[in-house]
Amino acid sequence: MTRFCGVLFTVVGWAVVSLAQPYSLTVLPAEHDRATDPRTGAELVYLTTDPADDVNLYFHERSWLSDGSLVLFNSKRDAGGLMGYIASTGELVRIHSKNGGFTGATAANTGKRIWAMRGDEVVELRIDIDTSVSPSRVDIEERVLCALPKALGQTAISESADGKRLALGLTGLGDEGDPAIFIIDSETGVFRVLCRVGDEPGYGGHVQWSRTDPYVLSFAGQFPRLQIVDVRDGRPRSAYAQLNDELVTHENWWVNGLMLFTGGLHPEPTEDSHVKTIDPKTGEVRVIGAGAWWPNGEDEQIAKQNHWHAAGSPDGRWVASDNWHGDITLFEADTTRPRTLTLGHRVYGGGSHPHVGWDRAGKQVVFTSHKRGDANVCIATIPEEWQQ
Repeated sequence: MTRFCGVLFTVVGWAVVSLAQPYSLTVLPAEHDRATDPRTGAELVYLTTDPADDVNLYFHERSWLSDGSLVLFNSKRDAGGLMGYIASTGELVRIHSKNGGFTGATAANTGKRIWAMRGDEVVELRIDIDTSVSPSRVDIEERVLCALPKALGQTAISESADGKRLALGLTGLGDEGDPAIFIIDSETGVFRVLCRVGDEPGYGGHVQWSRTDPYVLSFAGQFPRLQIVDVRDGRPRSAYAQLNDELVTHENWWVNGLMLFTGGLHPEPTEDSHVKTIDPKTGEVRVIGAGAWWPNGEDEQIAKQNHWHAAGSPDGRWVASDNWHGDITLFEADTTRPRTLTLGHRVYGGGSHPHVGWDRAGKQVVFTSHKRGDANVCIATIPEEWQQ
């Protein structure tokens, strides 16, 4: 039974706290390497070449600062954690504080800012980058919004379209019961439980705001998967009438109030998985990138023809998708014409998924590549002739 708490307000530690002085971050030498995809001609930049695993932020989080100066990623290297790539110099930055590291990060909609968690604290990080000196100097000023209830698990932070609210999901809240979705005022730090999610539809994380509607967010239910919540009433509703054996996964907000997701009617592991758009207001679904399925097809063969994550460019011109072989495909939004951008960035059956995401200008995508033997963050630039 689902329980709703749309009117329950819990206020804890709401005062905004700012550090009196910024502090400097550790700046590391560039280790990037440039290449060209031999099949497609796309320009590639491997931001990282360290043998430790480096992965880009998840595909529905913002990897680039709003001005494009820094690309965020997570690293398992010694003294890693949340890191950044300075786009103009290639230098790497370890984003860490004396009070600990940061998790669940996403770049803010505007300004040179990052939203992140440090333990139970919700923190705004304001970044200043000076590339006129060598090595570059990166200073950070942090603003602690609030401390949320202690929990066993957290989703990444998501920022509303108008920048006024943040949201994330918490699980394992002790005696508090079911998983809860919290929303936080981005200025005052006042937070409240938007809703608690019980057995129906269940809770699978992936809390994210609409990119266009400041009152609507989504989360992944266990079944049905696509769940929408309006913050004015706090009541989850299903956006898509999912069938019992239907694959519906990896939803992601796009332009004009649309969502992208992937899936099909043949169940895993030999699933067909199309890239689809849905208008949650009307329930209308369209296929923008078709997958494929055939009887007795081998898992590895079928996976080559299907899509797993899909993300749309902010300007509405492109949709990028990846598959379990690490192939990145672009679809023209107006024609659905597919274009292969780059191939072979994952060995089927192992390694991190590419989970491809976009820059702010709709010209580059970021993803995790295993082409060089370990997980590295890679950026592919869309050829200029395609943009024409």
